[in-house]
Amino acid sequence: MKPTFPALLALALVTLGGCDKGPSVAADDATPATAAAIAASIKGLNLEDSKDLTDAKRGFIARPTGQILGSDGSVLIDFEAFRFVEGQAPSTVNPSLWRHAMLNAQIGLFKVTDGIYQLRGFDIANMTLIEGQTGWIVVDPLTAKESAAAALAFARQQLGDKAVSAIVFTHDHVDHFGGVLGITSIEDVARRNIPVVAPAGFMEEATSENILAGPAMARRSMYQFGKNLAPGAKGIVDTGLGKNVAYGSIGIIAPTQIIDQPTQELVLDGVTFVFHNMPGAEAPAELTFSIPERKAYGGAELLAQTMHNLLPIRGAKVRDALRWSEYTQIALDELGDTEVYFGQHNWPIWGNERIREFITKHRDVYKYLHDQTVRLMNAGYTPNEIAEKIQLPDSLASYFGTRGYYGDLRHNVKAIYQMYLGAYDGNPAHLNPLSPRESAKRYVELMGGSAKVVDAAQAAYDKGDYRWVAELLNQATLDKPDDEAAKELLARAYEQMGYQAESATWRNSYLTAAQELRNGPPAKGVKRSDLIELMKQTPTERFLEAMAASLDGPAADGKNWTFNLVLTDTRETFVLWIENAVLHYRKAAPVAGANATLTVSKNLFVQLLSGTAGLKEALTSDELKVDGSQINLLRFLGLLEKAPGNFAIVAREGD
Repeated sequence: MKPTFPALLALALVTLGGCDKGPSVAADDATPATAAAIAASIKGLNLEDSKDLTDAKRGFIARPTGQILGSDGSVLIDFEAFRFVEGQAPSTVNPSLWRHAMLNAQIGLFKVTDGIYQLRGFDIANMTLIEGQTGWIVVDPLTAKESAAAALAFARQQLGDKAVSAIVFTHDHVDHFGGVLGITSIEDVARRNIPVVAPAGFMEEATSENILAGPAMARRSMYQFGKNLAPGAKGIVDTGLGKNVAYGSIGIIAPTQIIDQPTQELVLDGVTFVFHNMPGAEAPAELTFSIPERKAYGGAELLAQTMHNLLPIRGAKVRDALRWSEYTQIALDELGDTEVYFGQHNWPIWGNERIREFITKHRDVYKYLHDQTVRLMNAGYTPNEIAEKIQLPDSLASYFGTRGYYGDLRHNVKAIYQMYLGAYDGNPAHLNPLSPRESAKRYVELMGGSAKVVDAAQAAYDKGDYRWVAELLNQATLDKPDDEAAKELLARAYEQMGYQAESATWRNSYLTAAQELRNGPPAKGVKRSDLIELMKQTPTERFLEAMAASLDGPAADGKNWTFNLVLTDTRETFVLWIENAVLHYRKAAPVAGANATLTVSKNLFVQLLSGTAGLKEALTSDELKVDGSQINLLRFLGLLEKAPGNFAIVAREGD
């Protein structure tokens, strides 16, 4: 195959940089080793193929300008921020990722087919508008109230001021429902009897994921999505699924109609939908759908223009690769005479034959990863060994629509291993290892001290062996968190690995790690106040689970307290008690002899638990009353830790 221009450019950089007397390389520029790694990674790819760009631009109506601001005036989305993603790839971005980033940079309002439109680039996900008899059927109203409101307002400017006549949530990930209060309200849904359609299990999964493990997941998402990286050739260029996430105000509305059958037909505002319930693959609760009269198939997030994650690096429940493959076969079987596919990320595909090829490739990627991982697992290989051994066959590796721009093959095979055998690889040396910091201290001592570790890492860096640099200096910085030389060299190694990465999420994680090593963790995490509207609709039991998981167990040892919780607006009553340093709860009438009874509105209770309302102001509020020992209640509340949401990940200074 004829080498593409990006490949020739990368090879030229290797040649120039490899000369002993060649030009010097700035600390944050791509090194010759990075150029060589990039050249190898794109070998055999036809980066000049323009079919995807034609699809990404097809049906363009208008492009937004300006910014979407949060409630505090912060910039959530800047429509001009990614204008730089055009032309040939710079040396600091993998050309394959650059190509994908250019495709995702086609933002605005697009016509998919008659009566179906999409808004892309207002958030990481797409908002799809389907024209009904009386108004818009909105599929997946984005992450945040602000981005969803801006997207719908922009569409109305171009297409007319139609009301929202129905809402479809395709699955339980927040970027597909969190902006719903930007397009309607709970009151309007009830007053106008607006259908809200979602898959079975939607509310439970949507709220549990964001409450129980929310602080850790949100913090790690900053790495995955490059939240604090500046857009640019040495910063964020994409997320794989879209440009970036609108970290704004998040809400939810409970569904009024549940899809709980494998195939279920429903008429929404005069439009016939055939829904397919597909839980437990990309999301615990998910549906896809077809609109037969328009020969259209909505693939939700079962399909995207990238290999997806079987375990996101932000953290989530492990996803079932085998089931995912089976669902894509069902999609093929149900495709019929469909002429357009559209997903809730990336761009559509037109033509039945091309759609079949797209779905077939996705089916076989997940099945290949599954089967080959299991084969090697059963031969005794460990997760890291399997990740090094598996390569996709050329027929799959050369297909852009399944390359690892969001998910990554190496991480996905580890997820498959984890699903079957857990994270433990069977080696007893890993059953009860030392803590990372204690292990680092001993390794550094054995290697002759921190200075020698840094010297060895520098030698490895000069050879372009950045993975080894990271291993060495991770030990050194854990042992001596204030070693600035070690941190800077580690940051530079992470930068080079970020520049090499084809996966946007890996690039963002590496570059965010470099940023944290130099500047420390962010001053603030994801704002809890942005989650209030979601929390208000979350079942109270989810909050009590989170309370139990935030109890400082050692400090609670020996405390045998009982409290009644009475929620005035929801008319719920719970009994909470500590036993054996564990917080328990049950839904029950108040019990006599409790240490205290807390009578409060759920609204204020949510604010107290989220930290958006202070304890002093709550105690003076008309929405709260305490009967019994206020001192014991305050002591109990003092045992509940508030997760900071901005903890250090690589720049750790202490245990």
